[in-house]
Amino acid sequence: MTAVATAPVAETAVAETAAYTSDGGLLALTVLAPLGTPSGTTVVLSHGWAASRRVWGTVADRLIREGHRVVLYDQRGHGASVPGREPFGIARLGEDLGTVIDRVDAPDAVVVGHSGGGFAALSYVSSGARALKGLVLLGTAAHGQDTPDGEVRMMGSALFSRALSRPALGRRLLGQTMGKRADPRAMEVNRQMFAAVSPRVRADAFRSSRGMDLREALGNVRVPAVVLAGEGDRVIAPALGRAVADALPEARFEELGSVGHMLPLEAPGAVVRAVRELV
Repeated sequence: MTAVATAPVAETAVAETAAYTSDGGLLALTVLAPLGTPSGTTVVLSHGWAASRRVWGTVADRLIREGHRVVLYDQRGHGASVPGREPFGIARLGEDLGTVIDRVDAPDAVVVGHSGGGFAALSYVSSGARALKGLVLLGTAAHGQDTPDGEVRMMGSALFSRALSRPALGRRLLGQTMGKRADPRAMEVNRQMFAAVSPRVRADAFRSSRGMDLREALGNVRVPAVVLAGEGDRVIAPALGRAVADALPEARFEELGSVGHMLPLEAPGAVVRAVRELV
């Protein structure tokens, strides 16, 4: 049985804040820390397309229990964040991540990026930004994300949005995003997040990775990394995660059995272990 995302339950200091991007966007942030002085590293969590900070609930709680300061933020256009003037794009999202890191004063953070949040993390480190302490990359890729026109149109359609608003139908439509053994409650969390994102943002996000290929630039990134992929991932093939690990000089790859694409919901323990390995 997989874990379900919940609000953090460890004794925690919570700060809600925001960061303005260079193009006039606004990124909503939550900073969580154990009461007292955190003994661990700052961990920045970057979610994927059509999700939100909520996806990290279980992961965040476990990291706090291990003494870490945890930073969660909504990607532009998602959750409580507001888009800026520039189009939704991979380089722009990498800059957004840098804005978050600067806002919380954590240049030596461990960044955990899931799916599109992994694209943002890879864009950030490949741009020559200051070196992080580590990267944990979940169900992500550095290339091969040329989303077909039909899928982009579906993401932006009002009909798809109406279907997502119906719990049973929405969970069925998103079934391929999770493994066969996924907890039904986690599947419902996934549906609620997906349904809450506007059709335009969903379409822009899935369109944004067309032509992306960061592999050559990653060869210069000297950051320890762990790349995890679900054996049953039908959204981003595990082979693409392995290609990320091959491109990064200091990375290892691990494929998780009985897990699909939504690793933050399906395998929070594996995510926390990967962070522990890096710190």
